[in-house]
Amino acid sequence: MPGEISPQELQNLLDGDAPFALIDVREPGEYNSTHIPWSSVIPRRLLEFQMAESVPYKGVPVVLCDDDGRRAALAAKTLEAMGYAKVSVLSGGINWWVSQNQPTEWGSNVPSKEFGEQQEVVHGVPEIEATELHQWQEEGKKLVILDTRTPEEYQRFCIPGGRSVPGGELALHITDITKELDPDTTVVINCAGRTRSIIGTRILQRMGWDNVVGLKNGTSGWVLAGYQLENGADRIQLPQVSQEGLAAAEAYATRLAGEDGVRYLDVEALQELMARRSKETVYLVDVRTQDQFQAGHIPGFRWFPGGQVVQRSDDVAVVKNATIVFTCDKMARGTLVASFYRQLGFKEVYAVSGGTGAWQAAGLDLEKGVAELPVSGLDQARSQARMVSPQELKDATSTTTIFVDTSQAFSRGHVPGARWVPRSFLELQIDRFAPSKSAPVAVTCADGNLSLLTSQTLKEIGYQDVSVLDGGMAAWRNAGLDIEEGLSGVTGPPTDMVLSGPDRNYADMMNYLRWETALGEKYETAN
Repeated sequence: MPGEISPQELQNLLDGDAPFALIDVREPGEYNSTHIPWSSVIPRRLLEFQMAESVPYKGVPVVLCDDDGRRAALAAKTLEAMGYAKVSVLSGGINWWVSQNQPTEWGSNVPSKEFGEQQEVVHGVPEIEATELHQWQEEGKKLVILDTRTPEEYQRFCIPGGRSVPGGELALHITDITKELDPDTTVVINCAGRTRSIIGTRILQRMGWDNVVGLKNGTSGWVLAGYQLENGADRIQLPQVSQEGLAAAEAYATRLAGEDGVRYLDVEALQELMARRSKETVYLVDVRTQDQFQAGHIPGFRWFPGGQVVQRSDDVAVVKNATIVFTCDKMARGTLVASFYRQLGFKEVYAVSGGTGAWQAAGLDLEKGVAELPVSGLDQARSQARMVSPQELKDATSTTTIFVDTSQAFSRGHVPGARWVPRSFLELQIDRFAPSKSAPVAVTCADGNLSLLTSQTLKEIGYQDVSVLDGGMAAWRNAGLDIEEGLSGVTGPPTDMVLSGPDRNYADMMNYLRWETALGEKYETAN
């Protein structure tokens, strides 16, 4: 039975140094509007999918919160069924937290974004306006534009002429990228907004590069200045690292380790730490590219690209005050990320000395591929569900069809006549759409997995005739059946999604960028 924790007790945990997780189980849009500082968001609908990586040790205290406590209480039952032993719910939710004059903030990945703004203010990270960069391009000035986002983000849209160099790869590849360029070529770093641009520029600034600037406000600033983005760019191939490039990156890593207090683990110490995972939270993170990770990684490590690790620290380390170990193939990338985490204030941070190379040199095997994490309860739900094909659902009569995925997925396409009943709110809303527990209910979602788990919940609360669309809307589309689009039947504005990049309207872009910039204002005062 989950217990309750008061706002003051939670604040004491936040002020202390004991490991614990504070998880906001609302939807990302709600979390983005306001949340408790240092909380991590895992929507209730995704707990079974994400908890194994986010909170790997089930004996750590977990505090759940939402707006009023109702969804958190339902989520607590889910976690206890998954084996989490110390689950509590914030009494009265964030509503009561605020009424007790406790702090909140808005936005996503706030610790990392504030860190980026701090870096710019404190270290004078240089930047360039979109209008000036556009003028440079028109004038033919010698420059190279490096996009530090993920390759997938880059290929969707980028600054015209830019090439993809994810932030975690920048220090390793910059020597080889620039050695064919004229010495007076300016290196321009960009991302979608501000953080990864600032961090990337700071990396090169700290390496000793003088002719480097960050694009102020990234692709968003470019759009707001009235310029077009390039779509579908394929300049994603990174150069083979030369001995000269590797030596420069490794020397940089050695200096960072000394300046920022990065500690190293040799293979024996790593094995000892890994053995403690049954008793405490230890995050093991490989920060190389996905292809390199799949080709061979130390068993037990998860993949998270280096630039994203810095951008999303509250997603990577959901358990506060836990131990975090970063690795790459040698030293450079693991040390670089570890140094940023030290600067962010994390105490128990390590890099693997020699990385995967040292592991192999010790005669130990690497693991290949990416292990698919099991979704808690999914197999059981599948074994007990009554599956229906798209055609069977189409032919069904007197069946209430519900869609339990996100509003965005619902808008992109749902079974005609289906009603949006998001899984996170299922018990609180289902009565409005299916008041009779004996009448047939069909559950749908994007791929079928959320529907399976939802079907179990419906049975637990008394629904007697529940079916699941096998394969979800993906199967429905493949069957060539009619699809209804838009937010049909949705009577209020959805609060579950957060739009990003060009998906935002201009006003939202401007407000977001102003919010990011404001995070650094306190450091201007300190300076």
